[in-house]
Amino acid sequence: MLDLTKLAGQMQGLSQHLCSEVAESNRKLELAKENLKKACECQEEIVKRQEKWRDRITFANATPIEPLDTCIQISTPPKVHTIIATDGSQIAPNHHEIAYCYLLNIGRVVLYYGQNRHPLLDSLPEIFYREEDLYIARQWGLKTEEWMSHCRTASEITVLSDLACSIKNEHPSLAMVDGSLIYWFLEQLPLEARDQILPPILEAWGKLRQAGIPIVGYLSAARNNEAKNLLRLLNCPYPVPDCINYCPDQLDYVPCKKFEGLRDTTLWATQLQPGQRSALWRSNSRILQLYDDQVIYFCYLHVGTEIARIEFPAWVVNDPRMIDQALGLVLAQIQKGYGYPVAIAEAHNQAVVRSGDRNHFFALLEREMIKAGIKNVSISYKEARKRGSIA
Repeated sequence: MLDLTKLAGQMQGLSQHLCSEVAESNRKLELAKENLKKACECQEEIVKRQEKWRDRITFANATPIEPLDTCIQISTPPKVHTIIATDGSQIAPNHHEIAYCYLLNIGRVVLYYGQNRHPLLDSLPEIFYREEDLYIARQWGLKTEEWMSHCRTASEITVLSDLACSIKNEHPSLAMVDGSLIYWFLEQLPLEARDQILPPILEAWGKLRQAGIPIVGYLSAARNNEAKNLLRLLNCPYPVPDCINYCPDQLDYVPCKKFEGLRDTTLWATQLQPGQRSALWRSNSRILQLYDDQVIYFCYLHVGTEIARIEFPAWVVNDPRMIDQALGLVLAQIQKGYGYPVAIAEAHNQAVVRSGDRNHFFALLEREMIKAGIKNVSISYKEARKRGSIA
């Protein structure tokens, strides 16, 4: 139970801290805007420097493939179109429950606009209980919960691809997922573990590519700073941006970190008007070296309520008509969803496992265990005691 009376005394200090943070953020923002203006004047030189010293730069930075001051108004999407989205949720394994297992639930949504067709709103649950499912991650030093999350990511994409490709539709379509298409967590995985997650994802993207259906990753309140970090090259005081030799410890103060903590979205909020997108950027994340020819690009889109980061594979960017139409459909989804894509929101609602669903799941499991002749089916004493209180 939270004691609000004791908590209230700490709020004043928090509010004062936040005020000072806002003042410092505004100072950094003005500095970043000045640097962005300078970068627009010498963009080609900065990009050449970036490309030449890429292997010696230790901080995340992206490459613009359009002028930095690009602000393009998104065109109106076609009235007749189809949106496909997936999202996932899970029940994590728990030794205190009646059985040690876990469940993945992938929400599926297909919305048909201007076609007089009922939408698809459902979910695909899958239970994992075999020893190879529960303990495979231990050989790589990973927790089962962590491995389960990675498997869910791959399942979301494969289900999305299968669903999109199964729709016989001559109208424009768009596949959407919540979150990034750059799977940063793969960098920390052993090679064997990575090979079980990434290949199915790339194969699913390949199917979408063959079907001519673009896929986008939608990031709300994105914390990325790859684009803003390009400006750090302007503030490098050394002859060349060789971080490995000149600034080996990026956690310490380095001269180019003049607006550290500022997000890309904060900077581009000052450059874009509602309905406009920024320049297209190519991510230089090292994990993308494993993506073959499906390198990830991104742009920032002013959706009216916020600056969203939109990501797409290279084959979407290489088709100007496809990317323009995809961004138009994204913007339409946000307008229909009052600030957030309605298809992604509905996919989440279909996927989420609420407490009532969880109780029903274990009640069904208990019934099946008893039917199978298993005795003493019950939760641990610890779990039983936590669910009850004498207070």
